[in-house]
Amino acid sequence: MPRSQANTYGRYRSVYHGDDMTDPAPRRHLIRRSLLVLSAAAIMSYLLLVLLLRPSNDRDWSLDQQHLATAEFSGDSVRVRNVRNAYYRSTTDFDVHWEDRTFDLRQLESVWYVVEPFASWRGPAHTFLSFGFDNGEYISISVEIRKERGEAFSPLSGLLRQYELAYIVGDERDLIGLRANHRNDDVHLYPMRVTQAAARALFVSMLERANALAEQPEFYNTLTSTCTSNIVDHVSLITPEPIPFSYKTLLPAYSDDLAFDLGMIDTALPREQFRAAFRINDLALKHADSVNFSEAIRSHHRK
Repeated sequence: MPRSQANTYGRYRSVYHGDDMTDPAPRRHLIRRSLLVLSAAAIMSYLLLVLLLRPSNDRDWSLDQQHLATAEFSGDSVRVRNVRNAYYRSTTDFDVHWEDRTFDLRQLESVWYVVEPFASWRGPAHTFLSFGFDNGEYISISVEIRKERGEAFSPLSGLLRQYELAYIVGDERDLIGLRANHRNDDVHLYPMRVTQAAARALFVSMLERANALAEQPEFYNTLTSTCTSNIVDHVSLITPEPIPFSYKTLLPAYSDDLAFDLGMIDTALPREQFRAAFRINDLALKHADSVNFSEAIRSHHRK
């Protein structure tokens, strides 16, 4: 058979007998090309979100997040406006009170790390900090999404710039009681090993961040700007070395393990005992309406 006829015959077989369809190389090329197109489309879509969506403090906020906390510093004193002090009958039935409170920074003596796992598998959790003063007063600061009316949290929406970031400053009977007694999530309250100077610097840095967000809102991000990642940023300001990157901050129900490993939890208990020892749900329920709630939930702490 002449060469020209052989080539024609080969092309005929390729077209009509599907040789190209069974060759894996073209299929791999098609898959790679499709993945590149999809990736480019996803990147372009996210860039459009970045360009078109802007954070705002002017929305129809849920009742428990209508106001943002701000702080006014004067020497060793700080006046915090819009401290939340809500009374809950259930997670959907509550009365919200917004208060102004003044704190003497020289009296700040303790920091407490709160971990609230909220899923059927260990990983997702909410975390926040509480600060104790030598006059027996405690105040919590919780980094959260700022919900609009009827809005609920979704990790995917948190990646797509759908929530603003908020620093909620609140009474412990509100922020801890809500989670332990009404959401019925496990709540662990850990004493942190910090100096008085470090505690003060941490408290001030969080209040300054609250002030900044009141002036210039930012978006929450499920990966890069969460409750735990923001705490890590603040704590890294007062530690000799920054908190190392770990999956335990991305899955914050493990973050107490990281804090334990770094020697930041003030306890001599072994790893297999410390978490259960600092679970405070029973005490939070027993003293739910007590004016001494904060003291009571710490009454069985063992170092």
